[in-house]
Amino acid sequence: MRVLPVLCVMGLLSTAALAAPMTQDSGAPVGDNENSKTAGPDGPVLLEDFHLIEKLARFDRERIPERVVHARGTGAQGVFVSSEDFSRYTKASLFAQPGKETPVFVRFSTVMGYRGSAEAARDPRGFAVKFYTDQGNWDVVGINEPIFFIRDAIKFPDFVHANKPSAITNIQDPNLAFDFFSRTPESTHMLTYLYSDLIGMPASYREMDGFGVHAFRLVNAKGQQIFAKFHWRSVQGLKGMTLEQQHAADPNYATRDLYNNIREAHFPKWDLYVQLLTAEQIAQLPYDGFDDTKTWDNVPEVKFGTMTLNKVPDNYFQYTEQSAFAPGVMVPGIEPSPDKMLQGRLFAYADTQRYRIGTNYQELPVNRPLVKVANNNQDGSMSSAPRVGEVNYEPSTAKQVGAVTPQPSFRLSEYPVSGVAQQTAIAKTDDFSQAGELWRSYSKQDQSNLVKNLASDLDQVRDHGVKARQVSYFYKADRDYGTRLAEATHLDVDEVAALAAKEVSH
Repeated sequence: MRVLPVLCVMGLLSTAALAAPMTQDSGAPVGDNENSKTAGPDGPVLLEDFHLIEKLARFDRERIPERVVHARGTGAQGVFVSSEDFSRYTKASLFAQPGKETPVFVRFSTVMGYRGSAEAARDPRGFAVKFYTDQGNWDVVGINEPIFFIRDAIKFPDFVHANKPSAITNIQDPNLAFDFFSRTPESTHMLTYLYSDLIGMPASYREMDGFGVHAFRLVNAKGQQIFAKFHWRSVQGLKGMTLEQQHAADPNYATRDLYNNIREAHFPKWDLYVQLLTAEQIAQLPYDGFDDTKTWDNVPEVKFGTMTLNKVPDNYFQYTEQSAFAPGVMVPGIEPSPDKMLQGRLFAYADTQRYRIGTNYQELPVNRPLVKVANNNQDGSMSSAPRVGEVNYEPSTAKQVGAVTPQPSFRLSEYPVSGVAQQTAIAKTDDFSQAGELWRSYSKQDQSNLVKNLASDLDQVRDHGVKARQVSYFYKADRDYGTRLAEATHLDVDEVAALAAKEVSH
C-alpha cells in the first residue's frame, strides 16, 4: 500500500489510472473506447454506436482550413505595459497611464508556406499582436519589415498567387514570383529588405522587429487627430542568417528557440515605438505618406511601452491555430488611414476568419475580448454566447433584458474628404529612391550578401526579359546595386542600364 504514492511521484504509474473518467462530448460516460459495437462477434458494426460515430466524425474534422497566407505560425502569451500617459494623442485606454498592463497574444509566422512548411524560408515574418484592452480587443497585424510589396489591396490576390506554389507543380517557383515583381516596380524597396540577411532571414522570432506597416489615425478625447506608425523594437537586438545558415537550419528552428527561451524564463521583450505626423506634415512629404511601400524618413520615434512574452499556450490548436487577427479590430482612439492597402485589409482579414473558423470566431477563448460583448448580432455557426431577450434590434423603446444602445461618446472621428471618385494610381509613386537609400545604408558585406541572396533566386528565372527588367529596377534604385546584380546573374550591364533608362510601365 505504500508503493502507490512513490510510483505516482516517480511518474511510473500508468496514465490511465490517473486519468479523468472518459466521456462523450455530451458528457455521457464512455464504457469502452477500444471495441466498436457489432451485431454478434463477427457481425457488421452498428450505426447506433454513437461514441464510435462521434469519435470518427470529430477526428474527420480536426483540421480547419489553413490560412491562405501565414499558415505556418507560432503563438505566445504575454503582457504589454504602457510607458506613460499618451492621452494627448489617443483616447485608447491602454495608453492612458504609465505602468498600465494589458494582456496580449502574439502570433509569429511565415507568409507563403503551408501549415507544416519549414520556418527557414525567404519570406516576411508575420508579427501579429492582439491586445485584450478594457475597451475591447485591438489587433496590430504586421510583419518584420516596415513596408510591403504592393500599395493597393486589389493586387494582393495576384501577389499571393505568384508567390504561392505553382498551380501545376505545387512547388514555389521564382519564375512566377519575379514575373509578377518585374511588372511591379513598387516592390523594389521591399525586395531590398527581403533579400538582406539581417531583416530578410531572422535568426529567431526573438531577434527581429515588428511593424504595423501602415499609418493609423490616432484620435484623442477632444477629437484632435494625428497619424501614427507602429514599430516593435526587439530588446534582444536583431540577428539574421546567411544563405548557408538558412539552408542548414532546422525546419522548426524559430518555434524551438521561442518556446525554449520562454520555458527557461528568458522572456523576450519588445519596446513599442511610434512615429507621429499630422496630416499637414504628411502632405509636405516628397512621397505619398500613406503609401505602404514607403517608410517615414527622419521622423523620430516615441516609446509607448514594452511587451513581454512569458507563456507558451497550453494548446496549439486552440490558441495559435484558432487565433484570428484583423486590422479592422480597433478600440476608440485608433482608426484607419487612407492607405489603399490597409483599406482592403480591413475587409479581407475579418472575412477570411469568418470563412476559415466561422461566423462566431470572436467567441473563441483566444479571440474573445475581456469586456462584455453586447450587440444585436446573433445565431450562426458555433454560436456559444447567444444574446438574451426578444429585442434584437435598435432603436427600441423597450427596456427589456438584452436591449442595447450605442454610446455617442465613442462615435468615429470626422475628417474632410474631397475629390472625384476614380480608379487610378497614386500621384507620387517614386518606386526606387528609398530602395537605393536602403542599399547604400548596408555595409559592404551586407551588400555582397544581398546580391548573392537575390542572385540565387533570379538565376532560376528562365525568361531573359523578366530577369533583365527585374534587375533594371535595382539599377534604377542604385547603379552599383544593379550593376553587381547584373554581373551576378550573367546579364549584360549595358542592356540593364538601357532598360533602366526607359520609362517604367505600371
